Amino acid sequence: MTLPRLYHCRDARSLRCLWAAEEAGFPIELVILPFPPRAFAPEYKEVNPLKTVPGWVENGTLLTESVAVCERIAAGTDLEVSRDEPDHWVWRNWLHRADATLTFPLAIMLRYTVVEQPERRLAQAVEDYRAFFSGRARSIETELQDGREWLCAGRFTIADIAIGYAIHLARSLGADTDLGPLTQAWFDRCRAREGYRRALARQKGEAAPPVS
Repeated sequence: MTLPRLYHCRDARSLRCLWAAEEAGFPIELVILPFPPRAFAPEYKEVNPLKTVPGWVENGTLLTESVAVCERIAAGTDLEVSRDEPDHWVWRNWLHRADATLTFPLAIMLRYTVVEQPERRLAQAVEDYRAFFSGRARSIETELQDGREWLCAGRFTIADIAIGYAIHLARSLGADTDLGPLTQAWFDRCRAREGYRRALARQKGEAAPPVS
């Protein structure tokens, strides 16, 4: 049986998929690409014409959106919130918010601090989109004010992975300084999970840390 193949760049959005696979115990073949692959792995366009990661190839089907891949991995597991659960649509809303609202401004920051050549970097854009992110990230703090441990359904799901990746990226860009204490504590719980730790180790080609 051929395993699904995940094309991934270290710490890119495809980390969501790797993290979900580790949480679910979902076996995959992992292919690590240099970032950005459009510049440093031109042959990848034969796999994914968008030249973005993730690229998830399974039984001849290509998925290119990280949250969609997470949904595929989560199907039939506790990482999914099924349609007959009260929080199903709340869960779906968090999944969409992960990219459309939270990761989008961070991607602009990443472009104009890391990806572009120094002469094309735009400090004003970086600061504007940092503020954009900070304002929208307050929705996480609001959701956690009732004392809940995870974002929805009373358990850890791919909503926590999808939103958790946005915070992971924000931290790498120094855009997490305005996050509230409940958000920080929630992300600490995410980071403490064995699945997250295994995903970080695997993307670096390291042995997974021992289960505590």
